[in-house]
Amino acid sequence: MTSFRDRRPSARDESPGGFADSVIKIDRFAKVVKGGRRFSFGALVVVGDRSTHVGLGYGKANEVPQAVDKGIATAHKNIFTVNLKGSTIPHLVRGKCGASEVVLLPASEGTGVIAGKCLRPLLLLAGIRDVLTKAYGSTSPVNLLKAGVDALQQLRTMQTIQALRGVNVE
Repeated sequence: MTSFRDRRPSARDESPGGFADSVIKIDRFAKVVKGGRRFSFGALVVVGDRSTHVGLGYGKANEVPQAVDKGIATAHKNIFTVNLKGSTIPHLVRGKCGASEVVLLPASEGTGVIAGKCLRPLLLLAGIRDVLTKAYGSTSPVNLLKAGVDALQQLRTMQTIQALRGVNVE
């Protein structure tokens, strides 16, 4: 039996490009019309290749499968590269979106991904295997994931900083 920490995100089959996707949340909206309620759906989706590329997307449609497909297409348009240091992140980083704030801390090898159910698929599909997280403020899944994306985009490696500053540290 696998423990909670060992489970992979509920990723569907990998697409031809090597990207896996994970549906984080499905929202149902109702519009009241003359004949009753008309439902539409929104799908929050994360795609990634489990090495360094990850993207976040949100799709809306009148049926769930179409909403998921639109979310995957949007996530593929928003793919970015994450700077890693081995199996963890290079430094502590804070990401914000709206009233949500996420703190990502590097962890020693073997720690695993210590994160909530919204951030875990984002980090696993980004290829991060050892990290500690803490969420502050609002726990809205959309804002938490956007804050996580903001944090991941702020990551810099030592070589990147050296090149930006024009110095060489040995």
